[in-house]
Amino acid sequence: MKISYVIPCYNSELFINRTIDNLINTINMDLQEYDYQIVLVNDCSKDKTFMKIKKLSLENKKIVAIDLAKNFGQHNAIMAGLKYSTGDIIVCMDDDGQTKPSEIKKIISALDEDCDVVYAKYDFKKHSLFRNFGSRVNDFMAVKLLNKPKSLYVSSFFAMKKYIKDEIITYDNPYPYIIGLILRTTNKIKNVTVIHEKRAVGKSNYNLRKLISLLMNGFTNFSVRPLRIALIFACLFSILAVVFVIVFLINKFTNPNVPLGWTSITIINLVIGAVITFLLGLIGEYVGRIYMAINNNPQYVIREVVNETKEE
Repeated sequence: MKISYVIPCYNSELFINRTIDNLINTINMDLQEYDYQIVLVNDCSKDKTFMKIKKLSLENKKIVAIDLAKNFGQHNAIMAGLKYSTGDIIVCMDDDGQTKPSEIKKIISALDEDCDVVYAKYDFKKHSLFRNFGSRVNDFMAVKLLNKPKSLYVSSFFAMKKYIKDEIITYDNPYPYIIGLILRTTNKIKNVTVIHEKRAVGKSNYNLRKLISLLMNGFTNFSVRPLRIALIFACLFSILAVVFVIVFLINKFTNPNVPLGWTSITIINLVIGAVITFLLGLIGEYVGRIYMAINNNPQYVIREVVNETKEE
């Protein structure tokens, strides 16, 4: 049995060596019965991250270093890593050391005949307040739009079987959303509680732009419910418009000397205009993504690979 460890890297020059050292020490101590492969994907970092992981790969032939030509985002980087993973089990984890390698055995031990994917669950998360907020928003969206079970906790630390990975990488749309791909592939998913480490160096690269991008990927790529919600809003405001028309007509015929207020008309126009704009924007997002997919916008572009072991 072989385990592939897929680790997307971004601006991790200061701590990636420590993360990989801890991982290899754990492999040598607790996971000796497994062969291994480590796939490090540099998502066009602004520092010397690729130089670091390239050196690691030159020193260890079981480490694959991938350099993306531009910053495509965490989920795209994971997809690139999955394409180059050759293990029977694939473990995805963070580059910052907060996902403890010593907990890997606990996660992969939970993979059995009744389970295809295992997500790490944290009793005490040591992320920033903003990242925790983003995780809650992401979880809420996954429950409402992707039918994720409420009891299932989703994190960036998880393990999956090879056939799940093989199915996921058939998706070549430029906007991947990993949990959406997993949920559409299998419902045999469980959680295992693990320890979450405090970030030792630097600060999280998670920001509002990335949160919005992630939400939009899941919001528009894996569910038609937003269109249905938009239709419901359109219907509600149409009914509201009819009610206002009736009220104004009654007011006109019962009180002919009372002029209709410009303020009310302006407010109504603004509300309806805002709703129409929102609906058109949402539809435009769908159409735009369809356009980009039809034009074969790349999911990722690889500049360089060291120790290439990509499966055909």
